[in-house]
Amino acid sequence: MNYDPPAEPAPPAADGRRAKGDRARAAIAHRAADIASVEGLTGLSLARVADELGLSKSGVATLFGTKEALQRAAVAAARAVFVEHVVRPALVHPRGAARLRALVDAWFAFITAPVLRGGCFRVATLAEFDSRPGPVRDAVAADHHEWLGFLARQIGHVHPDAEPELLAFQADALVAAANTANQLGDAASVAAARTLVDRLIG
Repeated sequence: MNYDPPAEPAPPAADGRRAKGDRARAAIAHRAADIASVEGLTGLSLARVADELGLSKSGVATLFGTKEALQRAAVAAARAVFVEHVVRPALVHPRGAARLRALVDAWFAFITAPVLRGGCFRVATLAEFDSRPGPVRDAVAADHHEWLGFLARQIGHVHPDAEPELLAFQADALVAAANTANQLGDAASVAAARTLVDRLIG
């Protein structure tokens, strides 16, 4: 699988009821991702999301069926948010240093002015599900693996003689630490992490 977003958004559903259902699913999944960024995926429930959105639990259950399906939808929604705010803006720049710089800038902006209430969804859910086998862990792990692969490719275009996979791993770890620092109000550690990332791949 590839972390690059599609060049064009998928066409809207032709059937009105299906389109309405798709919009409802997207809104519920986004709210689920927002809740999970604070409380974790295990804290999600159909009733909890329904209550926040002013919907009936049965209506949410009709669209998702199970808590596990809602959790996996939250992972996909969080990924879409990250792509929209971090990856897609960088892709308008030509491949190479300009794109990598834009990617890092957007990445740090994403954690210092969080789109989701709890900051970086990936940081929260990796720690939560790293030792919990099952489809949700598989979805979280796959997203992380694909992101590291995408980041390594961007680094490789700038530093072809380096070890891009290692640099991607190190940069991701530093930004994860910066996300935690930001949530704790530690601006100095966020700045330190940015300096270290710049030294690694800037």
